Amino acid sequence: MSVAFRRESDEEHKEPRFELPIPPGANLVTTRGLERIRAQVVHFRARVAASEGEDRALAERDLRYWATRETTAEVAAPATGDAVAIGTRVGFILNGAPREIEIVGFDESDPAAGRIAFSAPLARAMIGAEVGETIDFAGKADAIEVMSITPAV
Repeated sequence: MSVAFRRESDEEHKEPRFELPIPPGANLVTTRGLERIRAQVVHFRARVAASEGEDRALAERDLRYWATRETTAEVAAPATGDAVAIGTRVGFILNGAPREIEIVGFDESDPAAGRIAFSAPLARAMIGAEVGETIDFAGKADAIEVMSITPAV
């Protein structure tokens, strides 16, 4: 039989499973973000214990990611609300439209819910700004006006 029609095993044809990428830079988190990371570690430990085969391998991969994130987590200093920082909720005007976001750690971000990572361009532009300040953004001078800053809950 030709080599072209021979198959050693089903393993050869599976998609490779890569490790989940760890974001570069510091792993700054809020207190709530650290709690979420710890909950993920507990969740995936339980999945590893309860699964077999490929499901177990995937759960182990996810556990490695979350355990690394837990080990490297640095809780950001509690936000005072005096200036935009990780752990603050910011009300601002961008392109004439009022908006509100919360600046959080990478694993806690959920843009649809208004939570963006401190490493996102919008957050980086605003970090350190105070109420009433205007900020350049996306090549536009004074594109953002900070209207309110409060510590996030």
